[in-house]
Amino acid sequence: MTAWLAPREGREPANIQTMKVKIVAALIASLWTAGVLQSVRAEQASTTWSGVYTEEQAKSGAAVYAKNCSECHLEDLAGDGFAPALKGPEFMNNWNSLSVGDLFERIRVSMPPSNPNSVSAKEKSDIVAHILKNAGFPAGTTELGSTTDSLKAIKFEATKPPLNH
Repeated sequence: MTAWLAPREGREPANIQTMKVKIVAALIASLWTAGVLQSVRAEQASTTWSGVYTEEQAKSGAAVYAKNCSECHLEDLAGDGFAPALKGPEFMNNWNSLSVGDLFERIRVSMPPSNPNSVSAKEKSDIVAHILKNAGFPAGTTELGSTTDSLKAIKFEATKPPLNH
């Protein structure tokens, strides 16, 4: 038996130790890569184009909006001149590159102006879903959260990103 194959007392041959180190290194690299890819996917999925609300939530939001917002922002979200539109190019440009959390927080702390606490955070989240639907963003399978922190992770992108080929 050659020296490199002969086990030392109580030890594995050096080539087996080296192979184990390589396997462990490859495993660590694979796990790290998987984590990075998952993080990138989560980041990509965190835009207004990723289906961040449900149809049901937007429908619920439409009812809450009609009751609490339409007097000023109008039924069609076009605004009354004093209250801004909640759809259209100006609305999209105003919120572009911010977060859904920024939009939610603005609504949470100041709407309706007469009594912001009269509408719950959940209802305001539903209103945001209604606004997103009317802005042309697609629905998904998960409801929007009702905390500013959870919604800060969703980037408001006015323009649909190109498909990656």
